[in-house]
Amino acid sequence: MGKKMLNKIPMALVYLRILLAPFVIVMYLIGVNSAAYVFVLVAALFSDIFDGVLARKLGVATERLRAMDSLADTGFYLAIALVAFLQYPEAIAAFAVPISTLVGLELARYIVDWHKFSKSAAYHMWSAKLWGIFLFLGFCQLLGFGQAGLFFELAIYIGIATNIEGLLASFILPKWRCDVPSLLHAFGLRMQDSFATYE
Repeated sequence: MGKKMLNKIPMALVYLRILLAPFVIVMYLIGVNSAAYVFVLVAALFSDIFDGVLARKLGVATERLRAMDSLADTGFYLAIALVAFLQYPEAIAAFAVPISTLVGLELARYIVDWHKFSKSAAYHMWSAKLWGIFLFLGFCQLLGFGQAGLFFELAIYIGIATNIEGLLASFILPKWRCDVPSLLHAFGLRMQDSFATYE
């Protein structure tokens, strides 16, 4: 396989997650069994892990790729959340307040990011990576076994904390940045930009 073809693999993995979003909705409509959702979630998790690993190894971790990666994650889990709501409405309703809070924070982040940077953020914070793990575990638990258990609940609250951190980072950072691991790093970048202004 040529180097040019290898370099396309990370973006192909991102597109895979984008395609999986409508696919899970089709799965719900045709009534597939619960094990199929777990398989799709595993495929999405591994594509999310390896797109970044391969992009860094191949030297193609561009801002466009990282931004597309974030959008692919959001689109996939929105589709999964819709299927979870349609299939287990009572389980979702039991967490109506925290889920509404999470959705509100997600919307607030997109509004702030587009207003300030004219595009969505792609921070890939450590907290977001932790959230991704618990989203995977929580939806496996719900769609695979029909239980909105501990992992599902933790995914909601970790998501709230992650979105608060991302929102604060967007307020702190004077310009769009890619790959900001934590709020502490956002403060550091803010200070760097401030010092650069006065030099």
